[in-house]
Amino acid sequence: MPNDELLPEPHWLDDEEFRAWIGYRRMRLLLDAEIARDLSRDANLSMADYDVLSALSAEPDHRRRLNGLADRMLWSKSRLSRHIGRMEERGLVARTDSPDDGRGADVVLTALGLRTIEQAAPDHVASVRRHFVDLLSREELFALGNIAEKVLDRLPGETP
Repeated sequence: MPNDELLPEPHWLDDEEFRAWIGYRRMRLLLDAEIARDLSRDANLSMADYDVLSALSAEPDHRRRLNGLADRMLWSKSRLSRHIGRMEERGLVARTDSPDDGRGADVVLTALGLRTIEQAAPDHVASVRRHFVDLLSREELFALGNIAEKVLDRLPGETP
């Protein structure tokens, strides 16, 4: 590149910005890993399994379009479809034709899937509390909620 086409100097992070960014990144990775370990140990579920089961259990009829579920989880339809296939083999969910649109598929929570999420939820919430919520004051939780909403409002995609 010729010298007369210099790029502008990056706006580097200062020490406090770097501490916050790296702290957030490390916290998110380690926190997700710890909660996933607890969920696997306590309920024999992956975080993805839990996300699917909890999303379906929150629906009035315990079903959701495959595409909508993929959007919610920020996964491709093919990745979710493969995961749903593994969950079907375990009897946790079933795939059915959509009653609203014969071209699409719905994922439906089975009776076993509902029992599984109902049994897993108390231990999962206890893990979230132990590793995160109970470590923070109400003011810190309020501030973090505001921060999350502010950042999420600027990001594309559906908020899970």
